[in-house]
Amino acid sequence: FFFAANYARQNPKHSVCLLEKSKKVMQKVKISGGGRCNVTHAEFLPKALTTHYPRGERELIGPFHQFMTGDMMAWLEERGVELKVEEDGRIFPKTNDSQTIIDCFLAEIQKYNVEVKTSHAASGFKFINDHWEVTSNKGAFKSRKLVISTGSSAKIWNALADLGHDIIPPIPSLFTFNIDEKELHQLKGLSLKTEIDIYADTAGKQSVLNSSGDTLITHWGLSGPCVLKLSAWGAEWLHQLNYKCLVKVNWLPELQKDDIEDLLRQEKIISAKKQVSNQTQFELPKRFWSFVINRAQVNQSKTWAEINKDDLSSITGVLHTSFFKMNGKSTYKDEFVTAGGVSLKEIDFKTFNSKKLPQLKIIGEALNIDAITGGFNFQSAWTSAYIAAMND
Repeated sequence: FFFAANYARQNPKHSVCLLEKSKKVMQKVKISGGGRCNVTHAEFLPKALTTHYPRGERELIGPFHQFMTGDMMAWLEERGVELKVEEDGRIFPKTNDSQTIIDCFLAEIQKYNVEVKTSHAASGFKFINDHWEVTSNKGAFKSRKLVISTGSSAKIWNALADLGHDIIPPIPSLFTFNIDEKELHQLKGLSLKTEIDIYADTAGKQSVLNSSGDTLITHWGLSGPCVLKLSAWGAEWLHQLNYKCLVKVNWLPELQKDDIEDLLRQEKIISAKKQVSNQTQFELPKRFWSFVINRAQVNQSKTWAEINKDDLSSITGVLHTSFFKMNGKSTYKDEFVTAGGVSLKEIDFKTFNSKKLPQLKIIGEALNIDAITGGFNFQSAWTSAYIAAMND
């Protein structure tokens, strides 16, 4: 829709027709950001923006110099959509309603007479003489040019492969970690700032990936921005391991291990007669502190005076170095993102034209481009659509 709006405005003499598989349009926009639509992210330097893309980092530098965050914000605001930047950098419409973005796009395509055919599932396409012929469940269409913006569609990828494009097999990119520990599950709903490492070995000696940020404890394991970053950057590696590996969590990343133990020793002196379980430390939630004491195998009824050197070391170890076994993954909400798609070597990133097939453009998540959560996946889609539209 974003491509069609810009293309029709740029080329008023050309007719544009959109084939939409669903009965309703822009359903992914509708559910994104919890229904608020996280349109982009407040990162305004092209090079810095590309660092959020595990696949596509190098290829997107040029496109982001043409159209990126500030340009998308301006495009929306010029059409009456007021935006807001939240503390974590995510950008939403001020209405907190994704329908605002949908309505804006719909108004644009209506303004430029773009034809939209819903419930039209494309099943195949081929280039004959000087035009494309597209077949759908409701008939056939001819067009001078064809744009593929089908996202993670196996059927369309297979059709492109049949025509000579190399397709990188899709694998999940944004997902949460399943950890089978009932004591951890009982903390569901808690969010803490952490540092997490994932390991290639069961002994916890070879850290492969590291991330820090907010981690949400769920009834199946760990989620939140910190985990989702790891899932994106480690998508291929974790897929090879069948999502089974060792995870290390540092629950107090701003403190060194020795500092944690020193502060606990001070508490032992200050609160000698008080129960350890009643004296929550480091401003941690009370039920999390209880979890730490249990995991450290310290009796909850002990007073600080009764805490010995081994107890202090054990509590420190849990806070600084908690190991968990990841045993599977879960989809992140309804926002399923995949790594994989059309090989980036086969795309001209100045126009998003196919290098393999004539008069064909491929944009958005149909390409092997994906990002961490936070509005980055949408931004690469907007960028590819805009550049494709403006470079006929």
